[in-house]
Amino acid sequence: MTDARLKSRPAREASGLIPRPASEPLTFGGTIGLFAPACAGTKPSGLAVLFASPWGLEEMCTRKFWRIISEKLADRGIPSLRFDYPGTGDALDGVDFKNGLGVWSDSLVAASAHLKALSGCERIVVVSQGLGAVVAAKAAEKIEGLEAIAYLAPVVSGRLHVRELAVWSRVVDENLGLPEEQRQKAGVSIASLTMPAEVAEEVRKVNLMTVDRVPALCTLVVGRADRPADHDFATHLRGLGADVIEQVFQGYERLVSNPAISKLPLPVAENLVDWIAALPVEPHSVRESQRAAIAPLAGDGFAETPVRFGSNSRLSGVLCEPLHGRAGATVLFLTSAYDRHAGWGRMTAMMARTLARSGIASLRFDTAGAGDSPPVPGRPEQVLYHPSQNADVSEAIDFLEARELTPVVTSGRCSGAYLGFQASLVEPRIAGNVSVNPAVFRWRPGRSVEDAIINGTRSLDDYGKRAFRTETFRRILKGEVDVPAAARNIAKGIGNRIRSKLLHVFRAVLPEGRAIYGAFRALHQRGMPVSLIYSENDLGLEQYDFYFDRDGSGLSRFPNVSSTIIPDADHNLTPDHAREIYLDMLRKMAFRFAPAVDTNRSETRDAVAAE
Repeated sequence: MTDARLKSRPAREASGLIPRPASEPLTFGGTIGLFAPACAGTKPSGLAVLFASPWGLEEMCTRKFWRIISEKLADRGIPSLRFDYPGTGDALDGVDFKNGLGVWSDSLVAASAHLKALSGCERIVVVSQGLGAVVAAKAAEKIEGLEAIAYLAPVVSGRLHVRELAVWSRVVDENLGLPEEQRQKAGVSIASLTMPAEVAEEVRKVNLMTVDRVPALCTLVVGRADRPADHDFATHLRGLGADVIEQVFQGYERLVSNPAISKLPLPVAENLVDWIAALPVEPHSVRESQRAAIAPLAGDGFAETPVRFGSNSRLSGVLCEPLHGRAGATVLFLTSAYDRHAGWGRMTAMMARTLARSGIASLRFDTAGAGDSPPVPGRPEQVLYHPSQNADVSEAIDFLEARELTPVVTSGRCSGAYLGFQASLVEPRIAGNVSVNPAVFRWRPGRSVEDAIINGTRSLDDYGKRAFRTETFRRILKGEVDVPAAARNIAKGIGNRIRSKLLHVFRAVLPEGRAIYGAFRALHQRGMPVSLIYSENDLGLEQYDFYFDRDGSGLSRFPNVSSTIIPDADHNLTPDHAREIYLDMLRKMAFRFAPAVDTNRSETRDAVAAE
């Protein structure tokens, strides 16, 4: 135990700088919020900022961007609050949406009251993006003390937005390799997220050009250069008497394309913060602030508590505990790429709650520099596949040990799977590991993460399956397929296949082979069980096949390791049957171990049950 903590300290203290704390978590109205207070020593502005988030893939892609904006605001003495709408992210489900968008706009109004109490500020600025612009416009007249609204890439026409989501969703599904029969076509959906039917129906009727009253006198519209509607909306507000500033949302497409490769438009963030800080607001007295309330959210068989932990409370996550007695090990979920800890399509949040109903506790959290967890000074900006992430895992286990929630098994997908595997080699407190679609077991020094994500998402076998689909020919004829890029990837795949055949006989003596076999040997000597799960034709199978053979016969020397290949599944495990297999493997791994202590009557669960 002590050794593991000592190993983690150099990584988190190497720079000699104290890491920034994560935002303060709170719960209200069945959801989770993150409050970022003004930094100590800054002059209070009298303003507080409330974020109205977009929806779907756009929300996932902007999660880290908005955390950075909140930090920049705090550095200028401006507190802020971010939160999940009911039924999204880490919020509870089972919401009655008969009031449509009113459910989300009412949550924004409720959040404004909490922000005032937490910050002591009477004046509110709402920063909205995408569909959040519609939510903000609908809630504006109910938000007391509303000083200004910023609209970033606003949804002006709901009908057009729904059409764009359909196209966008098809592109996402195509990139994932989902066949036509596995795509979600009912309702409005994207990236395994489905908009509530009542909300979607109302969104289709939205047209911000019909707004007949100014939501706020001070307005900022950060429009997309290729969207005349954004400028028209700004002109419309100006005609209603608003003081409107227009800016260009440079880099919008690169921000919202994919959370794994998002490019953060930091100049946009700087301009936004400058605009807020320069608002001509009359001096207002700042009341004494209140502490954030963190009552566990009670669901069907589970209780969830937002937490921050680690050095200077730098890491942000959600602890999910069973309501009626704990069994098995605690699952530590590790995020994939820069996805938020709720997971792609909220998969991690849903799995955590299902596990809790079986008695299995879990912690899902963002590693440093991803999602809601600030970066650590001195670490590289690109933290994926970097050994410094092992310190985050160790501090998460420190937290679980303090809560008497051991033993711990790790699980993750893609880069999260890699992290769980690598952390197991240096963290003896990890009892077991479930790895889903690990791209590699060893990251080659000098390899570009960006290039691997952009150009290495599809296997040669996957290209072969697609080539004979009628749908593929139709898309080529429509110009929807980047044929040169596909040809380059196919050629690269063929080259790698030939190279692998030539080197196969020498695999055990190559530097990579020695490292991989050595890692598996070390885990075998520890007796640590490892479950490997792959989607059929996943790119990660190329390294698996090379070192352990397609039938897995090469794993015979490591009886602690099992492997499962899921047919008809994509890299993100979109189909229900794929997620069920993953869930079953997690249960089996957790149930291999008994809880270290009897926590059937923990204070958290008692408090929730009393409610």
